[in-house]
Amino acid sequence: MAMAALALHQPLPWRTRSRTLIPRSTHLRSQKARLLFTVCSSSTPSEPSTQTPESCVNTGLSLFKKGRVKDALVQFESALDLNPNPKEAQVALYNKACCHAYRGEGRQAASCLRTALRDYNLKFSTILNDPDLASFRASPEFKELQDEARQGGEDVGYGFRRDLKLISEVQAPFRGVRRFFYVALSAAAGISMFFTVPRFIRAINGGEGAPDIWETAGNAAINIGGIVILVALFIWDNKKEEEQLAQISRDETLSRLPLRLSTNRIVELVQLRDSVRPVILAGNKETVTRAIEKAERFRTELVKRGVILVPVIWGENRQASLERKGFGLPAKAATSLPSIGEDFDKRTQSITAKSRLQAEVRFKAEIVSPNEWERWIRDQQKSEGVNPGDDVYIILRLDGRVRRSGKVYMMHHRSC
Repeated sequence: MAMAALALHQPLPWRTRSRTLIPRSTHLRSQKARLLFTVCSSSTPSEPSTQTPESCVNTGLSLFKKGRVKDALVQFESALDLNPNPKEAQVALYNKACCHAYRGEGRQAASCLRTALRDYNLKFSTILNDPDLASFRASPEFKELQDEARQGGEDVGYGFRRDLKLISEVQAPFRGVRRFFYVALSAAAGISMFFTVPRFIRAINGGEGAPDIWETAGNAAINIGGIVILVALFIWDNKKEEEQLAQISRDETLSRLPLRLSTNRIVELVQLRDSVRPVILAGNKETVTRAIEKAERFRTELVKRGVILVPVIWGENRQASLERKGFGLPAKAATSLPSIGEDFDKRTQSITAKSRLQAEVRFKAEIVSPNEWERWIRDQQKSEGVNPGDDVYIILRLDGRVRRSGKVYMMHHRSC
């Protein structure tokens, strides 16, 4: 379910094996680690137990693990009523949102997450990564919350938008330079207009020493045209940036979608980066089945090239969900591979883990959380001007980004 809390100055809620509410010195080792709270007992049996935000959160987490979601929700609400500190408030709000999501109460879950994002520095990537919020991520309320976070604002803060803009600057490093020239040249044209207008008025009035009216009018026209063009380019660049931020947000959502491999192992798409080229086939059962049958003719060649088919059949809401243990992924699920910047041992383990993962990848994988997959595909269709619900294919790059997409009937010829 829920992650617990963020330690001070740390970006994500994590779980460790510590038995205290907020560990004072903890080294995070994995993106899947979570901070686990335990129920605190009173100091002596004779002393009356007093509720604190910490004890309420710990009790709530314990109740949730036992499946008593309603009782856990009461505990998290009690923690918020006891004047918690910022860390405790973030923990309580996030876990309360997870309880609402588990009960199918999307609006209440979104409200809690908005408050945590705005007031307590919750990272939006936490919401994207938590398997226990899978049902919420497939709801309209999540789409609304994600759009708000991408645009930034007082309701959800600017943290997520700031992270997206950093990625955008890496992908389009010269956008800032272009904007500088747009502004500088517009300002120069404006200053020129400041002197041209009086000259134009003198030219119209005529008289001795008056400037040539046609020359002055030409200069004014050039300045006005330049300002119009530069402003239009600035607006166009802003529009392209917003489209890029939306695509980066969709790519981040896509990277966290889960798959079940042929060995029954569940992984996220991000774990397949640099290993395989997923091809998503989405449509009705007949269309997807026919596409897979045609691809079977080239199975050997496609497997050599690292292609893995991911069929998504509209409306087939198979509940092949992750096993619920109260927190995070099941123990057998794969963890994220270490980054290349970590020490040699971890890089070696990363290579070994990736090799094992490649051995498990076969020609086809089964989706987990179909509602999440369908919502992402429909959002991608809207962004490309395709009617949501059409039968489509989406080819991904090795780095996990979308390479090409189109109608399924086109894929029949191109895959050959």
